[in-house]
Amino acid sequence: MTKKQTTLTMLMTLAAIALCLLVSRQFWFRADITAGRVNTISPVSRNLHTEIGDTVRITYFISDRLKAIHPMPGEIEDFLREYVGFQRGKVRLAVRDPVRENMAQEIQSLGIVPQQIQTVEEDQASVSTVFSGILIEYLDEVSVMPVVFATDTLEYELTSRIRALVRDAPRVLGVLLGGAETNPGLWEESYSLLNAELVRAGYRIRSLRPGEEIPETLTALLVLDGVESLDFGALLAVDRYILAGGRALFTAKAVGIDVQEGLQARLLQDGGLLAMLAAYGAAIRPEIAMDEAALTMQYQSWAANGGIQLRFFRNFQWIRVLPENGNPEHPVSARFGGLDMYWANPILLAPPEGVDAEPLFTTTEAAWTMREPFVTSPEMEYMMLRDSEETSLGPRILGASLSGIFPSAFGQEPVGEAKPGRIVVIGETDFATSLLNATGAGHNLDFLLQVTDWLGHEEDIIAIRARGAGSGRLDRISDPEKRAGVIAFARVLNIFVVPALVALTGIVLGLRRRKLTVKVARAEVADPAERE
Repeated sequence: MTKKQTTLTMLMTLAAIALCLLVSRQFWFRADITAGRVNTISPVSRNLHTEIGDTVRITYFISDRLKAIHPMPGEIEDFLREYVGFQRGKVRLAVRDPVRENMAQEIQSLGIVPQQIQTVEEDQASVSTVFSGILIEYLDEVSVMPVVFATDTLEYELTSRIRALVRDAPRVLGVLLGGAETNPGLWEESYSLLNAELVRAGYRIRSLRPGEEIPETLTALLVLDGVESLDFGALLAVDRYILAGGRALFTAKAVGIDVQEGLQARLLQDGGLLAMLAAYGAAIRPEIAMDEAALTMQYQSWAANGGIQLRFFRNFQWIRVLPENGNPEHPVSARFGGLDMYWANPILLAPPEGVDAEPLFTTTEAAWTMREPFVTSPEMEYMMLRDSEETSLGPRILGASLSGIFPSAFGQEPVGEAKPGRIVVIGETDFATSLLNATGAGHNLDFLLQVTDWLGHEEDIIAIRARGAGSGRLDRISDPEKRAGVIAFARVLNIFVVPALVALTGIVLGLRRRKLTVKVARAEVADPAERE
């Protein structure tokens, strides 16, 4: 090839590369090989433009100072541009620095929260105020994401909020909380984590007083605890709401545990809630579910010297509900990530005519129950096993969904035509409270959010959030023999097999290289003329 041809070829190659770079801004693709395709915009979000009548405006308020020191704002901006790209002009994106544009006060009044970060420049530490939040506008309505610093649930939050604005159907959850009448701050004290997760997802929380008429316009109703505290009037209002096609989550149990008084357990005096749930088709049994798939519990006891001794026990009453024990056919538990349950009560399903009932999740096969008298001390393992033979081993239902036209639990007649409703019943109450911090059970909140989405007839939204990879358990294998076998296999694989394979590969490559060197040397000696 001549010098002129070489130069021409190089210039044409550079021109082709430049053209490809220009075209790539309009046409591009990427391969997503993650489990659940978590980095791919879902079909429901891609087709969201079909529901949008006017223009939706998304403004990402991000401080340039934060973008300069952290990669996450760039990832968020890239995601937003890809998201908007599927909306065929129905959604527009603006990226603005509120500090540079003197908008800090204005966006704070909208609800976007400033964050304090510490930076070090030229050995000088300083604290800066930065923003990373999103404002969504549609016609005269707005929705605010106060702080955005991750992309794992960003698609879910965008799509759910935009859909609520476009449909003019705010996502409002009514909360009827047992015990709130005597402790007005109970929601903020015990359910602060759940509240934060629901608000982050775009839900508005409306606290309801016992006996207050429940609006049919609610997205869903959360009835949390209240077996002894919710009176007849409160339950009548709930029953009327269900008869009118209402959607509700009930967390309740028949055996109460007093965590403030040495874990004392007793049968609760039902004020009507348990009877109402049984009439709907989900009877909560007065037993404590026990399972070999157990969590570890920190337990305080008095030492011989009079001090407090901290010990850790495997508590059969703290159950690790495993992902494989979720119902894969139900939208709520199709991508079940597991739950941590504390002193759960099993559920017996006996739906009335016109109502369909499905288990959502169960214990493992190696489960049994404890009947009265109850023992809750994890130190007394022999007492924990007391009823295992009498109650027999086998899976117990701990959560279930029911749907259809429900009969009134109190003989009420529906106002107008009876409508099909949806309810979810879970035989536990503490799993939704701040007690989940004891085992780091953030997946409990994920599940509760999926329940509220299903109750609100947004199954497609569930699929967006539930497809995330999720964090696996290091102690997922509950059978001691299987766990020991896996540990032994991992030890042998990592300590012996992998190093041996590396060493063997080195030896083989070394021998091949030596053989090749000898062969080349012999060829040079045999034919020096040809070499020249």
